[in-house]
Amino acid sequence: MQGKVYIVRHCEATGQAAEAKLTEQGLKQAEELGEFFSNIKVDRIISSPFLRAIHSIENVSKMKNLQIEVDDRLRERVLSTKNLLDWYSKLKKTYDDVNLRFEGGESSQEAMDRIVSLFDEVRKEDSKHIIIVTHGNVMSLLLKHVKETFSFKDWEKLSNPDVYKIETVSHKVAVNRIWRG
Repeated sequence: MQGKVYIVRHCEATGQAAEAKLTEQGLKQAEELGEFFSNIKVDRIISSPFLRAIHSIENVSKMKNLQIEVDDRLRERVLSTKNLLDWYSKLKKTYDDVNLRFEGGESSQEAMDRIVSLFDEVRKEDSKHIIIVTHGNVMSLLLKHVKETFSFKDWEKLSNPDVYKIETVSHKVAVNRIWRG
């Protein structure tokens, strides 16, 4: 693929549940995302099945007259099915040990494998300008796969929303944060 993949983190939401909606601020951010992509060519939009991801990109979908394709591989990562009071430190450990897995959860490697499988598929397609909408942790794992130096500290700096462009030209991959919101 000699095109661009835009990896988008969803806008501010009311919670972490799959059905969590965007906050008032999140709705404004979704409008800003629409404006942001207004002059960018887009051939395809693929989103997490979570409502906050779909609602974040609906304005772009309408403006570009493109259907939002839902792909379960973009869903939020479950760190554990147990309520972890120290979830933050546990999440940090999963960046150091990508195979570390907590009860009922997914390791960083497992979550990375699922988003990378989608990323590898879209890179082989004819579509040259693709938006992928997901969640902060899953997004950061794709960025870590593409750019090994992407770390937990970089995850901490992600915003809601956020946009990175991954561009492949002549077998070289460039990763750039392009959201300035």
